[in-house]
Amino acid sequence: MSPRTIRVWSAVHKWTSLLCTAFLLVTCLTGLPLIFHEEIADWLQDDPPYAVLPADTPMAPLDAMVAQARAHYPDQIVTSLFVDDDEPKVIVFMAPSWTTFTRAPDSRHWLKFDARTGALIRDSAAQPPAAAFILLLFHLHADLLAGLPGALFMAAMGGLFLAALVSGVVLYAPFMRRLRFGTVRRSRSPRLRWLDIHNLLGVVALAWMMVVGFTGVINELSQPLFAVWQATDVKAMLQRWEGTAPPRAPELGSVDAAYRTAKAARPGMLVTSLIYPGSPFGTPFHYVLWAKGNTPLTSRLFSPALVDARTGQLDAVLDMPWYLRALELSRPLHFGDYGGMPLKILWGLLDLATIVVLGSGLYLWLRPARMRAGSPADEIDAPAPAVGN
Repeated sequence: MSPRTIRVWSAVHKWTSLLCTAFLLVTCLTGLPLIFHEEIADWLQDDPPYAVLPADTPMAPLDAMVAQARAHYPDQIVTSLFVDDDEPKVIVFMAPSWTTFTRAPDSRHWLKFDARTGALIRDSAAQPPAAAFILLLFHLHADLLAGLPGALFMAAMGGLFLAALVSGVVLYAPFMRRLRFGTVRRSRSPRLRWLDIHNLLGVVALAWMMVVGFTGVINELSQPLFAVWQATDVKAMLQRWEGTAPPRAPELGSVDAAYRTAKAARPGMLVTSLIYPGSPFGTPFHYVLWAKGNTPLTSRLFSPALVDARTGQLDAVLDMPWYLRALELSRPLHFGDYGGMPLKILWGLLDLATIVVLGSGLYLWLRPARMRAGSPADEIDAPAPAVGN
């Protein structure tokens, strides 16, 4: 490359790195415990054990669990249900009102039930502080505790990170012609050693950083993407409901009947959640039930069935658009939670490598190369920027 081209790529690398490094360090530091959040939650959990019952014990009525939840909080609304397919539990989510929940989604709380006996196991109001801390880490990781504006800001930081990676590779390629891969010049200055370590770790973790950075950007756009789907496909489906009043609470039909209807509409799939009518994540007229496949790939792909909340009859089975399919597939790639503990450990190690790359890049910027009078410059052979930051 010509000197001018190098200067241009160097400027791109420098400024994209500087603008995003601090925020990416927060993301990487919070992301490390989140990789193992399930294991941490199990370790900290002090819930009573599930009842010991035969494996083929059927699920207790969902309506009974909803009734228990409403008895505990008679002035609140049920927003959704989650039926776990990994352990025998059902979570009933509640909120003070739809208005409050729409304005502040974190106002929602939950009650956990044994799925076979219907017994209440845990009220989130009494959950251990550690569980709340994990949730705090997740929001800090995803949106810097700033909601949608924070998520969009982090998406922009992810875009800058990808630009920094690409420009770092462009600059590192000619530099590699002068040194063998993996060389760390330990006899030179501390700055030059850190530059070599920075470049080496950046190249080793490059593919992972590209994948996690790209999927992270997609994940940050999940709320706008779902809003687009609701404003297009869902809105078109709801046109025939224009002029119809949404059902009031006493008019809502059986949750169990809606669950059975969705299972029949999605044969071979697992129905794992139900959203009540009125939710900003649903429709004013339906129970929206989400089902997923039962293979390693299809278990990441969700499809909705819309059940009339008054009659319990199936109203529609929607196919997800390509951009939401991309979002669903990006989540396991980002969090590394689809290959068991070995993959989580690998994700953790690569996350640590990225933290070193980001931290060393910041160190290299704070300590620029200097030519000392009367002595050779240690950095004379080093490229101006470095991979990853």
